[in-house]
This record gives sequence, C-alpha cells and structure tokens, in this order.
Amino acid sequence: MTAVLELDQVARVYGDGRTAVQALDGVSLRVAPGELVAVMGPSGSGKSTLLNLAGGLDRPTTGRVVVDGTELGRLDRRRLAALRRRRVGYVFQDLNLLPGLTAVENVALPGELDGVGTRQARAEALAALDQVGLADRAGAFPDQLSGGERQRVAIARAVVGQRVLLLADEPTGALDSLAGEAVLELLRARCEAGIAGVLVTHEARYAAIADRVVFLADGRVVDQTTVAGGVV
Repeated sequence: MTAVLELDQVARVYGDGRTAVQALDGVSLRVAPGELVAVMGPSGSGKSTLLNLAGGLDRPTTGRVVVDGTELGRLDRRRLAALRRRRVGYVFQDLNLLPGLTAVENVALPGELDGVGTRQARAEALAALDQVGLADRAGAFPDQLSGGERQRVAIARAVVGQRVLLLADEPTGALDSLAGEAVLELLRARCEAGIAGVLVTHEARYAAIADRVVFLADGRVVDQTTVAGGVV
C-alpha cells in the first residue's frame, strides 16, 4: 500500500558551527492510509520537529518528506501552502480557533481561504461537525464550548474537505482524562475512515490507541512497536 506520509533519512539541523543543534538525525517513517502512528520520546527528542516537517511547516536539512505522493522539497512556497490547506490537517494543544467565529465558521475557514464557495464550505463544515458529534453546536462560539468540544471542533477543521493526513501534537494536554480519551477515540475513528494520522504524546495510555508507536531519542528512531488491537 502506498504511504500517505513518507520520511526518508530526514535530518534537521538548526544553526551552524559550534551552535548547531541536530533536532532530527536520519529519521525514516512511513504512514499508510487508515493507520495511526504515535510518536513518543523525552523532551527535546525531536517529536515536534518531526511533526513540523511532516506537515510542511519546516524543511529538512537533508532527506525527503513525501505527502500524498508529492515531495515537499520540490514545491515552492505557494504550492506548499496549497498542499497544506487541502491535504494536511493539524490539531495542536493550542487550538487556534478564532474567538469571533462560530464553530461552523472556524471549520469552514480553510476551505474559504482556498477558494471554495461559502455555501459549499459551510456544507462541508457542517458535515465535518456532524462526524465529530457537534452538529447541534455549529452556531456556538469557542468560549461557549467546553474544552473537549473545542478540541472536537479543531479535529473537524483538520479533516474537513479532502484531507489525507492528520497531525496531532499533544492534543489532550489541556483536557481532563475523560475528555482526552474521547478526543483520542475520535482521532482513531477518523483514521479508521481512511485518513493517515500521526499523534505526538508523552502518555503511554494515550499512545495505546495507535496501530504503532515510534520512540525517538536524541533525534533518532530508537524503537518502534505494534500496538495490539490499536485501542485504549
């Protein structure tokens, strides 16, 4: 099966000379459609750097990053931004929901920015909110939603339209245990529907929802394991 995400011997160095920091060192990773991969490791191991490279938010010093068959390093800034908007979804601990927009308006915004008509963007946003169980909260503003509901809005925004890759960086960090598990079950469901997912977490109990866990240390993959059942 063709991978949605492929990192091939990827390295990322920040700075140069004596101040150079090797954030990633020869990392290779493949994520298939419908697969959820958790990435774990101590602080400074390169987890967030890996996610930024996977989503085209940063470029590798060496190596290749391929998303949906396209090598990101071959794209200019405009085409890279278009690929990110259309094919890659992000769910971060800092949700970046716009407080002056309703839930449906927040979810519709990426499509509208990409030139989708307002009516179509809203219809797609409502469908995405329905998938995460928030169709009845479409008109609510972020400050009217609970933490778990805001996180589900962020997931709906991340998967709306034709997204094929979902990247989540500590998405449960601001949630209590019950809400965190609900969000991760939702991430799992989106992957089972066909999207490829990468989850960065420091919680082993949350990583247990993945199909596979990759362990980083000092910018390198030091181990990986398949999770039996892929459930919490």
